[in-house]
Amino acid sequence: MKIGKTLASASFALTLAAGAASAQQSWQMTTTWPSSLELIEFDKHFVDLANKLAGDELNIEFFEGGSLVPAGEVFGAVEGGIVQAGADWPGYWAGRDPAFSPLATTSSLFNAVDYVNWIQQWGGKEIYNETYGKFGMVYLPYAVTNNESGFHTKESISSIADLQGKRLRVSGLEQGRLLNKLGGSQVSMAGGEIYQSLERGVIDGAEFSTPNVDWSGGFQQVTGFWATPGWHQSASVFGVMINKASWDALSAETQEKLQIAADATMLWSLAFTERRANDAYKQFGEVNEITRMDDESLAKIQETANEVIEEVACENPTSAKVYLSQLEYLADYSSWRSASAPFNLGRNPDGPDLEKIRACAE
Repeated sequence: MKIGKTLASASFALTLAAGAASAQQSWQMTTTWPSSLELIEFDKHFVDLANKLAGDELNIEFFEGGSLVPAGEVFGAVEGGIVQAGADWPGYWAGRDPAFSPLATTSSLFNAVDYVNWIQQWGGKEIYNETYGKFGMVYLPYAVTNNESGFHTKESISSIADLQGKRLRVSGLEQGRLLNKLGGSQVSMAGGEIYQSLERGVIDGAEFSTPNVDWSGGFQQVTGFWATPGWHQSASVFGVMINKASWDALSAETQEKLQIAADATMLWSLAFTERRANDAYKQFGEVNEITRMDDESLAKIQETANEVIEEVACENPTSAKVYLSQLEYLADYSSWRSASAPFNLGRNPDGPDLEKIRACAE
């Protein structure tokens, strides 16, 4: 009888232990985006997939930008463990480490599929986690977009000459320096301030994101022209910062499920954005005059963008490391890309001097 009670007690204890080990964890996740901007759809899609895959292991409660902490404080909130996860665009944190800038976007270099290739197969994923890891975070890139709209302005822009003296809202270290070299003037401001600044004439024009996101921001209501293409940001990456302690508390299986959700969201994001951008392009065409930079100007912009990338890389070793990896990918991929043209990923970018950046990275 005593032996039976002992076995029953042991069995009960094991059952309790197993229940505790499998208890669902709860996370709070916020974002830098308000609900009014379509970029938040990337975050919602990831959270929905993650919760479905994780099931009883993890539940992520999602909060729109500004509802838990101000958008500019999401990085610090994740770093400090105030929230377990925060969605972002890495370029917002370039003031903390310049390497965040090329992890977010490039000027006249990568397109969206280049970022996917680099992240998934050419070592990019490891560089994201090395950079965010310095701040006690794990990073899951989960969305990409192709080049941004370009500038929404009150006067037509179709050449570099038209940029002279223009006060333009541009985000990004390299992007601002490139614009300044071309004769314009960078004005930095949060996305939520752009509409009013355009309306009041505080700035002459602005960029923000892809056509569908810019349409959701109402730029067509306060400008008459849209200058394409978006040479300043030829693609962008978005993802989720996860507090390292929170990540480590998950089982390996749950971590893998979050990675699967991130990879699936990345594929979805590309098709979603291209369809939405296509539709928004048509909408803009009905109310704004759409112009395009002439080929001579675009060639000069590429040349100047290369100079800026080389300058920034040689000023900041962490930036140099990122750019070196990106340029090594482009060099390694160039033969097959050229051989399969025009049916592959388009142009082989005539980018910066690889060896110059390699010397600055070492």
